[in-house]
Amino acid sequence: MEKLVIPFDQLSIKDVGKVGGKNASLGELHRHLRPLGIRIPDGFSVTAAGYSLFLQENNLEHRIAAELAALDTHHFTNLQQVSSRLKTFLLQASLPHLLEEEILDAYRLWQKRNLLGDGVAVRSSATAEDLPGASFAGQHDSFLNVRGEKEVLEKIKACFASLYNARAIKYRLDKGYAHTQVALSVGVQQMVRADLGSSGVIFTLDPESGFDQVIYLTACWGLGENIVQGTVVPDEFVLFKPSLQQGKLALLSKKKGSKSKTMCFGTTGGVVNQDTIAPLQKRWVLTQEEAELLGRWALAIEKHYRMPMDIEWAKDGISGDFFVVQARPETIHAQKDPLIQEEFFLKKAGKVLAKGIAVGKGITSGKIRILHTPREEHLLQEGEILLAEHTNPDWDPLLKRAAAIVTTKGGRTSHAAIVARELGTLALVGAETAMEKLQTGDLITLDNASGNVGIIYEGKLSWTKTTHDFRGISLPKTTPMLILGDPEKAFALSHFPHQGVGLMRMEFVITSSIGIHPMALVHPEKVTQAEEKAKILGLCEGYDTPEEYFVDRLSQAIATVAAAFYPQEVILRMSDFKSNEYAHLLGGTAFEEEEENPMLGFRGAFRYCHERYQEGFVLECRAALRVKEDMGLRNLSMMIPFCRSPEEGKKVLRLLAAQGIHRGEGKWKIYVMAELPCNVIQAEEFAEIFDGFSIGSNDLTQLTLGIDRDADILGELFDETNPSVTWMIAELIRVAKSKGKKVGICGQAPSDRPDFIHFLISQGIDSISFQSDALLSGLVSMQNAEQTIEKQKSILRSRASSLPHTT
Repeated sequence: MEKLVIPFDQLSIKDVGKVGGKNASLGELHRHLRPLGIRIPDGFSVTAAGYSLFLQENNLEHRIAAELAALDTHHFTNLQQVSSRLKTFLLQASLPHLLEEEILDAYRLWQKRNLLGDGVAVRSSATAEDLPGASFAGQHDSFLNVRGEKEVLEKIKACFASLYNARAIKYRLDKGYAHTQVALSVGVQQMVRADLGSSGVIFTLDPESGFDQVIYLTACWGLGENIVQGTVVPDEFVLFKPSLQQGKLALLSKKKGSKSKTMCFGTTGGVVNQDTIAPLQKRWVLTQEEAELLGRWALAIEKHYRMPMDIEWAKDGISGDFFVVQARPETIHAQKDPLIQEEFFLKKAGKVLAKGIAVGKGITSGKIRILHTPREEHLLQEGEILLAEHTNPDWDPLLKRAAAIVTTKGGRTSHAAIVARELGTLALVGAETAMEKLQTGDLITLDNASGNVGIIYEGKLSWTKTTHDFRGISLPKTTPMLILGDPEKAFALSHFPHQGVGLMRMEFVITSSIGIHPMALVHPEKVTQAEEKAKILGLCEGYDTPEEYFVDRLSQAIATVAAAFYPQEVILRMSDFKSNEYAHLLGGTAFEEEEENPMLGFRGAFRYCHERYQEGFVLECRAALRVKEDMGLRNLSMMIPFCRSPEEGKKVLRLLAAQGIHRGEGKWKIYVMAELPCNVIQAEEFAEIFDGFSIGSNDLTQLTLGIDRDADILGELFDETNPSVTWMIAELIRVAKSKGKKVGICGQAPSDRPDFIHFLISQGIDSISFQSDALLSGLVSMQNAEQTIEKQKSILRSRASSLPHTT
């Protein structure tokens, strides 16, 4: 006779047919990961054979089959009734005496050895669950803090019955599983005292883009069910795998969640959800060291399973120890083709109504439908966008009908987020103000195309959609690179065919992620406006110094981009705001003077060395150093913009050296922007002090032709192919080549004009950088240009060889 109860430490992943995916994985963790120091809670499994015996002794198979045969599988009009009757059959049945005895023997043994504690978790584990093709996430029931023998037996039977939850029946039909193919096992597991500590979820890839070189980790206070069900907005941490493996600082970014609820043990069993006290809401759940410990565990688990994993962890509030309580394959990105990418662009923004965490990339529009319970599903009309506080598996049939999903709570690993990814539906989770700002019938546009933050706009806006098919694309000999401003797009863009980032714009990060003038952080006493001072204090809360706020936020953004394209080169352009742009930052007016012509004023290299900004530039350097040296992202290079003379360049290099940034083999590559005529005229001298050039064709064109590129009336005169401009570019490339220096271009012209690409390649340019939406056409133009030029060279060689030789 097959075993009815098996301890976790006697199971392995090969036992899915016996104990289901969840329990088999716990057994695998016990046998192979526990020896590596990863803590796994003890417990045992009631096997699928035990479930089958339960059905047989109660003569339930025929009754179940008859009920399922009567199910309306077209419109599911009687799904709830069929589910209710089936569950009643199982709940009213008795556990077989033999099965009950074996369960209690195991439970008593574990209790005697004090391995299960006062309460246990009783978890369903279906034999088709947690497999690469289907997660079955939340379809079956689990119970926490179950106490006493009687209650354990009752909850095991309740798990058996949950195989016929309405949502589980529907899910099996949607996935093509026959009901008779799926049996149910139950795990009885030690409860980690996370109610006094913390818990969360880990993905060993980025859950939105599928970028597989990071570990994405969420954390909340108390039991992790709040994260899974999406009842809180958790803290988020992103770790870079190569940095973890090298023992370097691995934390790419972190984002603090509101963590408004804490799930705790009930005094007589079960759980209660309490309001989180204010000091804990403001605190990070994990230290950097704790996040990196969990990251190393996740790496070991992924290495063992040889696939991306979805992991649940818990920290015991009494012992302070961490545990892995579940691990299963990630089921969404494993089925996607990374060579097909979609990009959406909103033509014009509108009035912002709410913001949240974007799940899925895209834009959609529709009318809002606010629902408070899945029993209101009949109110949801075709094309409507569902707005709810949060969702659980009972909402699943309804979520499949929604044009998009918005919840006021939850994070990227919440139920709503996971189901949205599985369905391919856009979602906005953690949109905490949405209920206040929206009502049923409001027409809105949901924009999830601009990074990790999704935005709800008033009304129906216009957008464009571009599908990139990179299958069969080969890279040209000339290096294609990307232009990037928003770090939140970096992981998605990493799937594009590329050889690095030719221009990372720092200004976007300072504007969107920092928002404060650097000098206002160095000298906050000079900011006199009370409202600005209060905003700056609020943003810097939790940091030891205002300067650390700037360095931390900027280094996270730079590191995210450098990690996304690692080990390909990422060229960071140091800040190139004009004085009027700096003035718009918080505290900016205290440090910026009004200029008649900011385009030609206090900017670039001159600003870095001036006493009015030098301390701000030092903060930029500290952020870049942290990324390259402390985090080990050696692919980061630096570029100096708007350098008016070689002497000015030397001053900047001396200032950089004073901060520990040195040029040389194995050190930093430091390039200069070639955007001024003097950069070309004195190219030989600039080549002596910098590692190469990046042509800024926009500024070079306007300063060569004397045209204000922002003046509409002069628009027809702005032409990068003007002979004077092309001479400048050709001459710069010639000098750079003669000096053995690299030269690339990061202006707009190559994205707009294939003939300009032909010109650049014919001159021998080393790299061309494109905006992401122009990359595919740019690659084609580069290959066409290379082929044409090679044919022309071949013809010339052929003609030369046919000429008579002279002696």
